[in-house]
Amino acid sequence: MKATAKAGNTTATKRSKSTKKRGRGARNVVSASSWTRKAAFDRQTTETQIRGELTVDGGGRYDVSTGIRFFDHMLELFTRHGGFDLTLKATGDLDVDQHHTVEDVGIVLGETVLKALGDRKGINRAGYFVMPMDETLAVVAIDLSGRPHAVVDLKVRVRHVGDLQTELVHDFFDGFAAGARANVHAKVLYGRSSHHHIEAVFKAFARALRVACARDERLAAMLPSTKGLL
Repeated sequence: MKATAKAGNTTATKRSKSTKKRGRGARNVVSASSWTRKAAFDRQTTETQIRGELTVDGGGRYDVSTGIRFFDHMLELFTRHGGFDLTLKATGDLDVDQHHTVEDVGIVLGETVLKALGDRKGINRAGYFVMPMDETLAVVAIDLSGRPHAVVDLKVRVRHVGDLQTELVHDFFDGFAAGARANVHAKVLYGRSSHHHIEAVFKAFARALRVACARDERLAAMLPSTKGLL
């Protein structure tokens, strides 16, 4: 949808880089530090306003607010289980629907991971994790391949879990895959509780991404692709 620019301040640290504005009329700034794997983000549209910072090599610390409490809880789980640090403040047109907020947060996080990883030399690139949660078992596989695609099978048959519209979990992963230019496959194998289905997927997603982002010292100078680019 058409978005208009909104003024805001972005603080860049020493030796940092910024992406150009993306989208017609939208302000989307991501700045990355060149000596640590972290990046700041500032996405301003007429539908959502999202600002914060992500550290890939963090300590599981978070300060998250989206206006959707169950979604906040999932992002907190993502941060803790991924070993990231995440500060994220999102406001949006929740009076219209939750869709814009959830999808745009996914896009922003994907773009920020991509920026924080820099040239991606020496990373594992791919990772997967199988996550049990009581009666539920979920698996997520990620490939930071440069090709965006998401396949999500939650086996959730209720419209809401807490205050979150459950169909939007798919939109979050679609957004992340587009922003990070990654393959994301998430599947619940079995389980009873819809809460557990979604929570297990977010935990598995975090741990799979943690593996994909991890550095392999043996291949520190090598791009993990025979094509020569990702």
